[in-house]
Amino acid sequence: MRERLQEWVPRIVLAPSFVAVLIVVYGFILYTGWLSMTNSRMLPNNEFIGLANYTKLFGLKHWSIALTNLAIFGTLYILISSVLGLFLAILLDQQIRTEGFIRTVYLYPMAISFIVTGVAWKWFLDPGIGLENTMHQWGWESFEFKWIKDRDFAIYTIVIAAIWQSSGYVMAMFLAGLRGVDNEIIKAAQVDGASGFLIYRRIIIPMMRPVFLSAFVVLTHLAIKSYDLVVAMTGGGPGRATEMPATFMYSYTFTRNQMGVGASSAIIMLIMIFSIIIPYLYSEIRVGADKR
Repeated sequence: MRERLQEWVPRIVLAPSFVAVLIVVYGFILYTGWLSMTNSRMLPNNEFIGLANYTKLFGLKHWSIALTNLAIFGTLYILISSVLGLFLAILLDQQIRTEGFIRTVYLYPMAISFIVTGVAWKWFLDPGIGLENTMHQWGWESFEFKWIKDRDFAIYTIVIAAIWQSSGYVMAMFLAGLRGVDNEIIKAAQVDGASGFLIYRRIIIPMMRPVFLSAFVVLTHLAIKSYDLVVAMTGGGPGRATEMPATFMYSYTFTRNQMGVGASSAIIMLIMIFSIIIPYLYSEIRVGADKR
């Protein structure tokens, strides 16, 4: 009886959480998929219309703008955050005295919510109260930095803020990878006369492919579901210059009363995330199986 209790008590304790996740997460994912194929507007409607919402979605100019902005934002965000994070990790890997303090400074932005980051960068980049105004007060009257108000450059201000917040986290991932490299390999390369630059380029960085993949998956996930940072900084504007799929989904579901179209955009975003996560999980499972 005691052995049976030891076996079943953990299952009983975890059962409510499992059921809640099953309903709240996966249940509502299925329900959103159903809504995307119905004629739902302000309220859910069970009138089945097939893939009509998806056809309408990809015919909307606003959705094309959102995808274009996501491509620009995602590419720059992932690339620069990865390069900057790797660079910072290599610097900290040199065993400097103030490593603990510097690592904390780099990681601190990740502890702040994206809303706070967006508001802070909105104030900083605002021409009337931020960087431009400060430079004018210091005597640089010709200085201009109105990217956040410019339709052609506003998307890049989102990139700057996102990189500021995430590069420290990427640095921590790379630093953990660097510290996991076998020192015997590095010592052997040093004995052969390899310089520090060659050791990193030819030995250490190629051995960190799993870390690069993990960082890519995390950053891609953050880029696709970016909503709060955009809303806090620009609200999707000026115009629709910083519209993202996440802000598009919210707008069409709750503002324009096009719940079916909004649900279809949410499903497209889910497919984007799955297209990244599923290959990653498959590769991790395969690597784990090969090690066994």
